[in-house]
Amino acid sequence: MIPEHTQHIYGLSRQELQEEMISAGFPRYRADQLYTWLYAKGVTSFDGCRNLPKELRSELQHRYRITRPVCSTEQVSSDGTRKFLFELEDGRKVETVLIPAESLDEGQPKRLTICVSTQVGCPLDCKFCATASMKLKRNLTTGEILGQYAEVQRRSDQRISNLVFMGMGEPLLNYDNVLRTVDILTDEAVGAIAASHITLSTAGLAEGIRKLADDGRKIKLALSLHATTDDVRTRLMPINKKYPLQTIIDAAEYYYRSTRRAVTYEYILFDGINDADDDIRRLVKLTRRFPSKVNIIPFHPIENAYPDGPPLHLSPPAMHHIEDFADKLRREGVTVMLRSSSGRDIDAACGQLAVKHGPIRTDNI
Repeated sequence: MIPEHTQHIYGLSRQELQEEMISAGFPRYRADQLYTWLYAKGVTSFDGCRNLPKELRSELQHRYRITRPVCSTEQVSSDGTRKFLFELEDGRKVETVLIPAESLDEGQPKRLTICVSTQVGCPLDCKFCATASMKLKRNLTTGEILGQYAEVQRRSDQRISNLVFMGMGEPLLNYDNVLRTVDILTDEAVGAIAASHITLSTAGLAEGIRKLADDGRKIKLALSLHATTDDVRTRLMPINKKYPLQTIIDAAEYYYRSTRRAVTYEYILFDGINDADDDIRRLVKLTRRFPSKVNIIPFHPIENAYPDGPPLHLSPPAMHHIEDFADKLRREGVTVMLRSSSGRDIDAACGQLAVKHGPIRTDNI
């Protein structure tokens, strides 16, 4: 049995592990060994750290614990998308989605993308997102974010090739834990995912975007745009009152000028709200400021999270209108991707993640 006073060790960076080992009286190099066992080899018990002396493993077991989220349920979509419900140590829950690419290479999807959550719930109240119904419960720890990747990879026969911070929560509101996760996953000693295969999606926290640019991680940035005027964007995303369009586009341009990496604009089409020819003209103008592309995303129903009805009546345009919208952008030289509705039948598509919570524990967090 693990003593209740033990500290969490899963999720510590290499430097934090070194500091912890030294303060506990262990040689510094033991931290590097433990780092490899935790993140490259994925042990869940100190007994699995075979190159550590038995006495040291016993001492580690007495002082620390390796805790990862526990998968309580898994759903599989007709299109192969898998949704995992993870229970955390305090009883709260988050959802994680594994999405195979539609194109195949030798019978296997060319890409396998994991969509991870960074918060339990979200405080931003976007009117098209089911997660908003949960409000914000708390940030996830580094170990809880990393653990989603580790547990899903353990359940997958194919190597996960891409990771997107597009699940529950606003990643830039949990900046330190998200970036520590990035650093561990992209460490050559871990060999999990290349930085160029990681995308962080934000609702537009301008100072966070600028900080991300200055910190120099080589990940991609996606900006949840969804409107070309402040009036419409504020209706859809109340955060626009604090960070209006000009502010977030300036921050996105700063990101590009600092990193030389193109920015992706995410754009959910809503019938009669943001799908007019004027929106096309404004989008074209916006994409010409600096290299970027537009991901057009279908709107997915969120009634599952709002039994009394969603906060704003929204509906998707007809598919032919969505395709016409995309074609008009392309004719103006805009790089456009049409996002699929992967996992819609299990409420795993974009904007559909939400869970209900039972009793919450307050110990051991």
